[in-house]
Amino acid sequence: MDGLDEDADVVFVLTTNRADLLEPALTQRPGRVDQAVHIGLPGRDDRRRLIDLYRGRLEVDLSRLEDVLDRTEGVTASFLKELLRRSAVLAVEEGLVDGGEPVQVAAEMLDRALADLLDDRNEMTRTVLGFRDPGQVEVDG
Repeated sequence: MDGLDEDADVVFVLTTNRADLLEPALTQRPGRVDQAVHIGLPGRDDRRRLIDLYRGRLEVDLSRLEDVLDRTEGVTASFLKELLRRSAVLAVEEGLVDGGEPVQVAAEMLDRALADLLDDRNEMTRTVLGFRDPGQVEVDG
């Protein structure tokens, strides 16, 4: 990079959900990016583990988890994180919070948050979160 000594130990890590939209001057000029690593979309078991990770201290009713996993094929990890955040907001709005106790997220809240994220009116949000329509998902193989 311009302005750095050749022996400078500097590493830049660039991440994106949409590599197809990166500026060509960055992606097509030699020396700009030394290595690119593709990490595919999370599979069903990965999504299950991500939900467990991202729920943190939330008490989430996972009785409808299989349905949620079915409906989230083609989503990114950031989409799942946003799903849990929105579920928690709905729970707080419904008064499902008791002082310093963890927020109680009912299965209904998870369903409502997912329906909202998948609603056609939220296309821009899905794009920002890296959502791919399952019919358009590229399968590694």
